[in-house]
Amino acid sequence: MSSDDLPIGRRVAGWRVRRSMTQQMLADRLRRSKSWVDKIERGVRPLDRYSVIQELSRVLRVDPEVLLGQPPSTPSSTPPGVDDIRAALARYDAPPTPSPMHELRRQVGHAWLSYQHAHYPELLRVVPGLLDAAQGARSAELLVQAYRITSSLLVKLGEADLAWLAADRAMGAAAGDDPHLAAMAAIAVAQALRASGRDRLALAATLAAANRIVPQRSAGEWAVGGTLLLQAALAAAGCGEHHRADELTERAAGVATNLRGYDDQHRTSFGTVAVELVRVLLAAARDNSVEALRRHSIVVRREGWRWLPAEYQGAYLLDAARVYVHAGDLRGAARALVDADSVAPGEVRGRPPARTLIADCARARPAPAGVARLATLVGLTR
Repeated sequence: MSSDDLPIGRRVAGWRVRRSMTQQMLADRLRRSKSWVDKIERGVRPLDRYSVIQELSRVLRVDPEVLLGQPPSTPSSTPPGVDDIRAALARYDAPPTPSPMHELRRQVGHAWLSYQHAHYPELLRVVPGLLDAAQGARSAELLVQAYRITSSLLVKLGEADLAWLAADRAMGAAAGDDPHLAAMAAIAVAQALRASGRDRLALAATLAAANRIVPQRSAGEWAVGGTLLLQAALAAAGCGEHHRADELTERAAGVATNLRGYDDQHRTSFGTVAVELVRVLLAAARDNSVEALRRHSIVVRREGWRWLPAEYQGAYLLDAARVYVHAGDLRGAARALVDADSVAPGEVRGRPPARTLIADCARARPAPAGVARLATLVGLTR
């Protein structure tokens, strides 16, 4: 069944997930009950008033025609540069003159640094050329890394389906090589599947890869395996399997205790702090905002927090802002957004979920400090 054939309630649910909203969050923005949203999504309640569809489309930031399963009357908003990445992914022929291996390795390293500093506009410019160069190289490792960077960037920009394509290419490049390389590709697969609301598939992919890699003993392999377990925990929570999510997180915590100051050669940012951040998100997934915010206030004061990449901190602070909004604390959400903007402006100014959170905080009267400035920076009018 294509997306155009889906009932309108299913389309509403799909866009809600893509915008990282719970049913309660969508209900709050519509000033309706969670039960109303649930009935709309399940098709129990008909959605036959165009004014209501318009309101839903405004909150979900899509054209009303998209919810109705019709072609949009205006072109969709695609971040500049995404089409160039799509074109690069559509090219299958290797460049006539392959880049020297040391030059390609330098390009990959530069792209990772740009990503970890949340320099997404710059990364959009360099990724198409990086993909062209990597496709001509005889290095499965560098090709996997190039596809993984591409997929991670596309997830940030809300292009989940294209991100999954890049992640699948990474998995294909790793095929027939060592399990460690396939495990790194599986991280990208899991992130892309979760971003598109396919948590069940993400759970299966991460568990299969993690079970192959965790018994290994090198620091890098432990970190990749631990990251997969955390991705599996988040996917399990997305499926409503909260007990399983807790078990997977405990496994990841056990893996983290085996790490001793390695240099994160695979850009996982895995460690004890990463485990604690996931515990915050799992508490939020159980609608236990009090527990989530209690854990949040502790983990951001830990020494390891300051050593996480700017991108990692900024992305987590957006998640924390969402928890504050869910708890009804718009000032707390505003503080988290301002903090995210101070460490990783690209996370706040270039990502679709941040716009929704800023709009939520701007509803407060008076608006919390810093929100008006952020609203102006991202092009929102109050």
